[in-house]
Amino acid sequence: MTTQNLSSAARLRALLKQDGMIVAPGAYDCISARVIAQAGFSAVYMTGAGTAAMLGYPDFGLVTMSEMAENAGRIAAAVNVPVIADADTGYGNELNVTRTVREYEKRGVAGLHIEDQGFPKKCGHLDDKTVIPLDEYLAKIRAAAAARSNSDFLLIARTDSRAVIGFEEAVTRMNAALKAGADMAFLEAPQTPEEVAAVPRLVKGPCLLNVVSGGKTPVLDLAEAQKLGFKLAILPGLLFQTAVPAFDAVLAEVKATRRHPDMKVSIKEKFRRMGSDEWDTLRTRFRDDTAAGGGVVKSAAE
Repeated sequence: MTTQNLSSAARLRALLKQDGMIVAPGAYDCISARVIAQAGFSAVYMTGAGTAAMLGYPDFGLVTMSEMAENAGRIAAAVNVPVIADADTGYGNELNVTRTVREYEKRGVAGLHIEDQGFPKKCGHLDDKTVIPLDEYLAKIRAAAAARSNSDFLLIARTDSRAVIGFEEAVTRMNAALKAGADMAFLEAPQTPEEVAAVPRLVKGPCLLNVVSGGKTPVLDLAEAQKLGFKLAILPGLLFQTAVPAFDAVLAEVKATRRHPDMKVSIKEKFRRMGSDEWDTLRTRFRDDTAAGGGVVKSAAE
């Protein structure tokens, strides 16, 4: 069986077994997801903050599970690489977590992460967060692990406890989550280069690094992160933070000049990037009965 014939979750597992670190830039919609895949990245990360922004909200826990799952499903359907998705707190207790995993999994997502923030949560690089007790969080992780119908579906445990109760407790929570059934640890927002380097050394399992420009974590060179031992790096805001200034600039140009700028790309090429070649082959494929492989349908009177 070829890698492409495997489920997206199995393909992600195969990638993680290889040497080195997977880099998954953040997508907030199908356009950004397709651009990431076309650039040659082996995985896409669905950013929760970007999903909230796409719906017109800040990352303050205002987006529902169904809204997040629907966006994850659209993105997963738009690309041929595995999609890892933000699932916030799991949207409630163990019952809600169970449904969350099922909803994401059936939409073709390869994996997700669930965090230990109190609800409503907020971006992990903002102040004044809260976290739930460890025993409550571990119950969510056990529920998430049990909810999978495909054992390859990647369960990532995230802790935001570094900002609330310290780095040592964050490490303790990650190791406990791995014992409870998580496949990977996501220690959010270590605050110094020394803390970043300590994560894969102290956490007894594969580790994710969240690379956020302007956040609390020093932005490491990705080659350095790989040397430290991280297996997955996500870049949630890379395209979203690039897009907004680009939007501002082109809109300001139009407003100032009253002219449409030359976008240097044809309409045909724009649609080709979104899959028009594939759809064009379907325009006439089924009109020739022989080519389509069908038989001639005769009426009952013949």
